Amino acid sequence: FRNALRVKPELAEFAQAVEHDRKMNLLVDMTERLDRIPRHISMHPCGVILGDLTLPLLTPVEPSGMGLPMSQFDKDDMDPMGFLKLDVLGVRMQSTMAYAVSEIKRVRGVSLDLDGIAKDDAATFKAIRTTNTLGIFQIESPGQRELTGKHQPTEFNDLTIQISLFRPGPMKGNMILPYLDRRHGFEKPEYIHKDLEPILKETFGVVIFHEHVLRILHVMTGCTLARADELRRSLEKPGMAREIENFFRVSAAKKGYSKQVIDKVWDILAGFGSFGFCKAHGAAFALPTYQSAWLKTHYPAEFLAGVMTHDPGMYPRRLLLAEARRLGVKLLPIDINKSSSEFHVEKHDGTSAIRMSFVDLKSISETEI
Repeated sequence: FRNALRVKPELAEFAQAVEHDRKMNLLVDMTERLDRIPRHISMHPCGVILGDLTLPLLTPVEPSGMGLPMSQFDKDDMDPMGFLKLDVLGVRMQSTMAYAVSEIKRVRGVSLDLDGIAKDDAATFKAIRTTNTLGIFQIESPGQRELTGKHQPTEFNDLTIQISLFRPGPMKGNMILPYLDRRHGFEKPEYIHKDLEPILKETFGVVIFHEHVLRILHVMTGCTLARADELRRSLEKPGMAREIENFFRVSAAKKGYSKQVIDKVWDILAGFGSFGFCKAHGAAFALPTYQSAWLKTHYPAEFLAGVMTHDPGMYPRRLLLAEARRLGVKLLPIDINKSSSEFHVEKHDGTSAIRMSFVDLKSISETEI
């Protein structure tokens, strides 16, 4: 603030007042001290600390605005203090799939365990490869649909890779095109150095997962995997990249790697200053991707009824209705005796149809429904 008083002509008169008035000068001091101090305490929207019954004895606790017990430590205190923090996110696709499973049970009498379905269903992957993925978790956006068409996944691990590839880290590192070219045989895999081949073989020499970054740092610098993870996290922090680069270059050179190899590898690692995925995260996202694709392939009416009811995706209702028609699912009009606040599946002319919901009527509330 004082620097602004010195350099901004429009503040010259106020600067004079501050210089000659002790109270004004004190006011500026107090204002500067208040700057960047938290204005109030609020609860993290999805951060949860795990622990046993002794947890309230290990952290100061106060009630949140919602009445839940809330730690007075902030998120940056958790790791140094040894707490286990999880970000528990709500995913509406889970509600969509649960609704579809309940409709399948109600209409067809079939009990499904989505976690027990085979992960290599040919019909499901064939449907995914058509890029008609509207409503499917993670791969329904225009960018992901384009990547799906180019990638042509054939197995579950392909979905894990694709979802992890379409992230700022690999995209900033220009990893998508080399991966696709090598996967389809247009280009030979390049591992930069033979020591990296065991690490990058499954992705044709392309760095995609956080684990790749950790193992590369471990192999080329000799640091522990724990230290490598600290370095990876620090890549995301402004001003830390230069320090990490110096460590990497010096340590890798001591282990005998050439400057050319070090330059190429560092260019890739530097791209992971942007957000990327660990493989477990990618696989955790790939599971509902596959499950939702499986439901859409084998039970399109029930799945789309769930999508319309819980609205987990990014597309308006009219496109979902068009998708239902494309799949041959009949749409039944609103009926005062049969419709409800949800989209239900009904048997109609020997096939499964979707009964439209009252929510599509304007000026009608949930209470009235």
